[in-house]
Amino acid sequence: MSETTNAFAMAQQQFDHVADQLGLDPQVREMLRWPMREYHLRIPIRMDDGSTRVFQGYRVQHNDARGPNKGGLRFHPAETIDTVRALAMWMTWKCAVADIPLGGGKGGIVLDPATLSVDEKERLCREFVRILWRSIGPRQDVPAPDVGTTPQMMGWMMDEYSRITGQYTPGVITGKPVGGGGSLGRTEATGTGVIYTVREAMQRLKIDSTKTVAAVQGFGNVAQYAAKGFIEILGGKVLCVSYWDRNDRASYTVSKADGIDPDFLMSITDQYGSISKDAAINAGYLIEDGDAWITKEADVLIPAALEGQINGETVKNIHDRVKILAEGANGPTTPEADEVLKERGVFVIPDFLCNAGGVTVSYFEGVQNDMNFYWTKKEVLEKLDDKMTQAFSGVYQMAQSQDVFMRDAAYMVAINSVVKAMELRGWL
Repeated sequence: MSETTNAFAMAQQQFDHVADQLGLDPQVREMLRWPMREYHLRIPIRMDDGSTRVFQGYRVQHNDARGPNKGGLRFHPAETIDTVRALAMWMTWKCAVADIPLGGGKGGIVLDPATLSVDEKERLCREFVRILWRSIGPRQDVPAPDVGTTPQMMGWMMDEYSRITGQYTPGVITGKPVGGGGSLGRTEATGTGVIYTVREAMQRLKIDSTKTVAAVQGFGNVAQYAAKGFIEILGGKVLCVSYWDRNDRASYTVSKADGIDPDFLMSITDQYGSISKDAAINAGYLIEDGDAWITKEADVLIPAALEGQINGETVKNIHDRVKILAEGANGPTTPEADEVLKERGVFVIPDFLCNAGGVTVSYFEGVQNDMNFYWTKKEVLEKLDDKMTQAFSGVYQMAQSQDVFMRDAAYMVAINSVVKAMELRGWL
């Protein structure tokens, strides 16, 4: 996030823009501009050396008109309540646009997970649940992994909740390990979903995907599987990925003129997403500045890192060749940058449509937990493809019929869906 960009102010600005177009009632606007509930937590943890450290945590529940709140839990040193509010709000729209019966939630704990031992992380996860357990659950609010958290951490949280309630409750958390209540296909769901939406965009723009190249920002879970999918599903080439080097405290772009090999790069990447520079250089990769990805001569840009990366300044560095911007990250593009992209005719696949694959398969995981019956990976990915294709089609049709930008169309679909649910429940 750039220092000048407040994520929640940006989320509200995007919402207000479409609320004006829809002529929303002022009271409805006030309900949707702010979270329904939020929790500010002080989490005391006994560290390995015997000392006690207190962590700041948040859990925000934006709107549950369409179903239980749903959203990730981040461990990140720069986490703020406004970031969590924004992400919870975007989750409401994401679930609505994907037409899954869930609302929007998000959580965060302010820390660098790399500074904690495995035992300290487990104690933190369990204490988070002990403090918040009355306010989460399969029918209330379902956390999931996000930046800095892992399936194993979700397993600890699910176990703690089950211990407190006295019954095995796998549906309280999604993104759990396979074999511990998790779903096959969840690991690759978000990145693969990004590629399904890129495929749909290319079909409508009459672009031959086998002749395209992409530049990707990030090399976490979403970016890894987006890069793999661009090559394996679309038959295209990926010029570069970027990553944050936690040792250097700097970001770098790793590129190769004839295309990167995501599987090789994943083999030299640690659990926090840092690529081994020496191993990459030895394999013929070029190491560039962290911002180099946005300047590449590519057909598709896939920002899949943090919020606010494409802003009024950085958008000027996007190459004229770029035709599609696929937002793998949440909130990567500021409203100022959107205006430039509109002028240039870049087709934007907005974040809460583009990256809805993760929450969609999280929903599938919860369904499987409820049934106590689990699908094959092939079944999961086929169902994901159907959901993403339908969601893209609905937003695209709205954009065409109303002659609006794809982001505005996605908001229109989502807001209309949430308002209808609020009306049906008698809230309005």
